Amino acid sequence: MFKNDKIKGIIYIITSAFFFALMGVFVKLSGDLPIMQKSFFRNAVALIFASAIITKQHIWELPKGKNIGYLFIRAAAGTVGILCNFYAVSNMNVADASMLNKLSPFFAVIFSIFILKEKANFKQIFAVTLAFIGALFVMRPSFSFDALPAFLGFIGGLGAGLAYTYVRKLSQNNFKGPLIIFYFSLFSCIVTLPSIIFNFSPMTPLQWVYLILAGLSAGGGQFFITAAYSKAPAKEISVYDYSQIIFTTILSIIVFNELPDLLSFAGYFIIISAAIFNAYNSLKKV
Repeated sequence: MFKNDKIKGIIYIITSAFFFALMGVFVKLSGDLPIMQKSFFRNAVALIFASAIITKQHIWELPKGKNIGYLFIRAAAGTVGILCNFYAVSNMNVADASMLNKLSPFFAVIFSIFILKEKANFKQIFAVTLAFIGALFVMRPSFSFDALPAFLGFIGGLGAGLAYTYVRKLSQNNFKGPLIIFYFSLFSCIVTLPSIIFNFSPMTPLQWVYLILAGLSAGGGQFFITAAYSKAPAKEISVYDYSQIIFTTILSIIVFNELPDLLSFAGYFIIISAAIFNAYNSLKKV
């Protein structure tokens, strides 16, 4: 039964990676629209998804005590992560933006040391350092405006890592996953709503379709990644989440004729190697 659950977890997380890769493609296809507008549509669909699940499971609950603060930080960090990721996706190679966002697990390791009081061993610190070096290959930092999308993609990964850390904090306090998604999506929609009201950019029918598809893809990705981690521990299956880079690269070549350069591929190799190294050492402890 355990092996079957692990296989299901792997299938679910790879399916999730495919949906998130589709989301990035649809976000870029939606064109030169305000980032706030793109984010609103992505989170509005997720809000509907979460509301449906909560209603079906009858688990409506208001946050109490420390969970209010934890939920606020999770929502704020997640919103910053999405906005930065969408800016990066819209202004640079989609595969590069996706890889920078996949630094989130390594940032989660760093934040867990200070927030969750978890101890990191030398091998985990080495993996984080290796991932950061890989990110430099993808970012190729400079002090020009051209580096802004890559820098914001990096910040997006940092924001997502902080958000995931507080998801774990909330889970430790028995605050259910669908509720976390609901309040995060609600917060993001409220934050981006003023921009929609006062700075709405008219959209063509095709742009409406792309943004709705981006939201549906994000909802599918969220659903399958939640299902994956309910079937198997993150340390055993999280490395398969990097299949998103394969999907994104293939889709980028087909849809945008974007082929990452050699430095980017070197960065991908280093970051994925760091993820495999970290996952392997986590499993050795079991």
